[in-house]
Amino acid sequence: MHYVGVDLAWGEQNPTGIAVLDGGGQLVHLSAAVPDEAIEAAVRPYVTGRCLVAIDAPLIVTNSTGNRPAEAALNRDFAKFDAGAHPANTGRKELSQTPRGARLAARLGLEMDPSSTARRRAIEVYPHPATVALFRLGRVLKYKHKRDRPLGQLTGELLRLVGLLEGLADAAVPLRLHGSEEWRSLVSRIESAGRKSDLRPAEDEVDAVVCAYVAMFASLRGELTTTYGDLATGYIVTPTLPGGHVPSPRERRASAAPAPVPVTDVDPVHAAVQEYAVREPGLRATADSVVAMVTTLLDDAGINYLSVTGRAKSVASFAGKAARTADGSLLYPDPLIEITDQLGVRVITYLHSDVAAVVDLLSDQLTVLDDRDMGQETASQGRFGYASRHLLVALDARRSAPTAFAELGGLSVSVQVRTVLQHAWAEFEHDIRYKGTIPAEHAPDLDRRFTLAAGLLELADREFSAIRDRLQATMTDQRPEVDASDPRISAQDLATFLAGQFTDAGWSRTDHYEWISGLLLELGITSLDELAGLLSSIDAEAIDVRMGYRYPPGAVRRLDDALLAVFGTRYLELHGNGHRQTLLRARLEKLRLPIDQIDQRDQRDPATQVAQVAQSDPSDPAGPVRPG
Repeated sequence: MHYVGVDLAWGEQNPTGIAVLDGGGQLVHLSAAVPDEAIEAAVRPYVTGRCLVAIDAPLIVTNSTGNRPAEAALNRDFAKFDAGAHPANTGRKELSQTPRGARLAARLGLEMDPSSTARRRAIEVYPHPATVALFRLGRVLKYKHKRDRPLGQLTGELLRLVGLLEGLADAAVPLRLHGSEEWRSLVSRIESAGRKSDLRPAEDEVDAVVCAYVAMFASLRGELTTTYGDLATGYIVTPTLPGGHVPSPRERRASAAPAPVPVTDVDPVHAAVQEYAVREPGLRATADSVVAMVTTLLDDAGINYLSVTGRAKSVASFAGKAARTADGSLLYPDPLIEITDQLGVRVITYLHSDVAAVVDLLSDQLTVLDDRDMGQETASQGRFGYASRHLLVALDARRSAPTAFAELGGLSVSVQVRTVLQHAWAEFEHDIRYKGTIPAEHAPDLDRRFTLAAGLLELADREFSAIRDRLQATMTDQRPEVDASDPRISAQDLATFLAGQFTDAGWSRTDHYEWISGLLLELGITSLDELAGLLSSIDAEAIDVRMGYRYPPGAVRRLDDALLAVFGTRYLELHGNGHRQTLLRARLEKLRLPIDQIDQRDQRDPATQVAQVAQSDPSDPAGPVRPG
C-alpha cells in the first residue's frame, strides 16, 4: 500500500510537490516536478498496486461561479481559522475544462469516488484545514509566500510545520520522516534559506507530505475524517475538526501604520521558533564544547566509556516540541526557557557500574538540576523496557567558567548515560517503532518481544559486570610474561598489573593504558618489576586523601596520580603531558598540601581546570586529556 501526496501547482510551469508514504507511514519518496509528464513519471511507480493518491487541487468542478458546495461547507468550519478554501468554478480559465488534477488521475487510472473501496483511488484534499484539525492550531500557519511576510516569519512558520509533522512519529497513525535522506535535505534547505524565493519549492514538498499523510489518515481513521461535498459537485477530504476547538485571537494591527503588530505579541511559539533559529548555529558550536568538556572530565577521572556524543536540537525539532499542547494549552508556554534539551550529550559505557561512576562524576563537577533513572522507573512498575540515566546539568555557579565555556552560562544540558546494551535496545526499538512498519495486528507480539529482549539485556549487563569483577579478583596475583624485544610495558600487561595493584579501581579505557605506558617509558620505567618497586614506596592512602576522589577513579588515573606524587615537576614536564600541564599543576598543589590543610570539599575548581584543558588546541598531536 502506498499513500501519495501531490501538491499540484496552479500553473503548469510551477513546481509540484510529490511525497509517497509506505503502508507504515515511512516517507519513501519526496521530490518536485514541473511538466505533467514528469509528475506522472514520478507518481506512477507507486500506484501500480494498492494506493490512495491525495491531490491538493480541484478534481471535480461543475459550478460556473462562486464556491462549490464543498468549499462552502468546509469554510463554515475552517474559515474562522484562516483555513478556508478558495473558490473553484468553471469561470476560472484553468478550470473551464477537465481540471488538471482529474486529468492526472485519469492518466494514472485512479478511481475518484471518495466513497469507493477500489484498490487504486485518488481524492481531493486541502493541507490548511488538515493541519488545523491534526495539530489543533489556533490559526493556519503563515508559511505561504506573501509580500508583507518577511523571510524570518516564513522560515519560522514552515519549520514549525516541519516540527509538527516530525512529531507524528509516535502518533496513532504514525508519520516516519527521520529515515529519509530527502526529508533531511529538505529541512536543511529550509533552515539555510537566504531569500523568500528559496522557500517556494520547499513549501510545495512539505505540503505534499501533508497531503500524503491525510491520505493515510483518511484510509486508517475514517471515523475521524470528514468529506465535504460529493462526487457530483466536487468534494474535499480532511481530518475532522475536533469538537469545541476554537480559533486563537487575530493578530492586532497598529492603527497608524500598515505593518502588522510583530507576531511575538500574539504567538509565543512562532516568536520562540524564530529566536531559536537565530540561536541554533551558535548552539551547535556550544554542543561541541560541551562534548569536549564531558570527554575531558571522564578522561581525567579515568572512567571507562565507549563514546561521548552531542548535538544541538534542530530548529524543526524545537518547533515541533514548542507547539505541543495538552487539553488545548501549550505544554511549554515559554519554549526558550522550558524546553531544556536544546543541548544534548550522550555517554555510552560498557558496564552498569560505569554509568553510576559517570553520574557521580558529573554530579560532583556540575550542578544537577534533574536526575531520572529511567530503568529504575520501569522496574518499579514491574516491567522491563527502556533503561537510561537522564540528567539535566548546568555549570556550577560557584565556580568560574573558562572563557571558551562562557556561552554555557544560564544554559542547561540534557545528558543521557547508558550502557552499550541499553543503547542498542533503545536505538533498535526507536528505529523499529518510529521508522519501520508495524502492522496493528503484530503490535502486541512485538511489544512482548521487545520486553523479552530488554529483560535478557539487563541480565547480560549483570553477567558482564560479574565477569569483570571475577577477572579483577583473579588478576591480583598475576604477573604477565614480559616481551624482551619491546622496551615498553604493553597495555595488556599494564592493565593486568594495575588490576592487582589498585583492586578497588575500575577498568580504564584501552587507549589510556597505551598512553600511560608511553609516559612510563619517558620516565625510564620499562618493566613491571621497576613499576612495582616504585609504587611500593608511596603512601597510596595519603594520595587518596589529598585527591579527595568523589567518584570511582579508574586504574590509570590512580597510577597517574601516583607518578605525579613521586616525580612532581619532572612528571608534569614530560612531552606526553604537554597538553595538560594546567590540570596537573592543580593536582600537584593538592598533593603537596599538608594533611591538616586539605579541604575535603576542594575549592580549587577541578571542573574549571578540566575545562581549560578541554579547550586546548585541537591540532595538538597529544589529543584530548588522558586520565591523570
